[in-house]
Amino acid sequence: MDSKFDIIKTAKNSINNQGQSILQLTNFINEDFKNTVEFIHSIKGRVIVSGIGKSAIIGMKIVATLNSTGTPSIFMHAAEAVHGDLGIIQDNDVVVLISKSGNTSEIKDLLPFLKNTGIKLVAISSEKNSFLVNNCDFFLNSFIKKEACPNNLAPTTSTTAQLVIGDALAICLSEMKGFKENDFAKFHPGGSLGKKLHLRVKDLLSKNLKPEVDFDESFKNIVDEISKKMLGATAVLKNGLAVGIITDGDLRRFFSKNSDSKSVKASDLMSSSPKKINSEILASEALKLMNKNKITQLIVEDKNNYLGIIHLHNILNEGIS
Repeated sequence: MDSKFDIIKTAKNSINNQGQSILQLTNFINEDFKNTVEFIHSIKGRVIVSGIGKSAIIGMKIVATLNSTGTPSIFMHAAEAVHGDLGIIQDNDVVVLISKSGNTSEIKDLLPFLKNTGIKLVAISSEKNSFLVNNCDFFLNSFIKKEACPNNLAPTTSTTAQLVIGDALAICLSEMKGFKENDFAKFHPGGSLGKKLHLRVKDLLSKNLKPEVDFDESFKNIVDEISKKMLGATAVLKNGLAVGIITDGDLRRFFSKNSDSKSVKASDLMSSSPKKINSEILASEALKLMNKNKITQLIVEDKNNYLGIIHLHNILNEGIS
């Protein structure tokens, strides 16, 4: 390795190269881009994305983004298309072809067959005068001046530019469809993202014991209840309603000022305006409420019926943050 090689400088140059190139793409968001988005939004079919090499990998990511934001999409490898995969294409579809040069042999071989289908074609390319662009109905310009590769050979900045154009396309289509958080949740039921969009407070309560003491409960029984139920707090009930909460912190604060606890009751220790939440609320919303009020427990109710306590750790342990 060259002793003069500077790893940090090279990495920064790569990032700067790509960052500047991406920002310059805004110069190419014009009527062509607008017309492409409007056309894709108008069709009843799917977006078929195709490419070769590194562009194919970018195409698969674009397909994933389109699908997850409400635009049905399928990836078709450009080399496999002429060996039977053209059967994927239906009358109401549109094909998006990705190629930096727009002159790769696989793309050139594929284009005549695509044009025979009569469907509309969209090019994502850096070369506006390429064979691909000249044979497509729409052109999304992903022009870059130079790859991040020092030899200006390895697809680096060019593939990043393709990806950014694809993301912009997906986001615009999503906005036009009126795609909302509830729609997004339907397509993302798994993982921490799925839990953030689906998991409700009631789903977490089944894992917890239900701490509760009476309004006139003795100090000893309060400590025992908090210790046994392991949530760092207990609800205080009066006539069946949760009228307060006592936390570990309340006990510590009491002991810092007092030594005699024999005559102390729950009503003397409790916070009388506890934060409450309905069991149907999303766990992610419960977390926001905790963070806003700088607390770690919430009393859970359903129509004034005390159901239990949810703790901050219940939510964090699900990967929601």
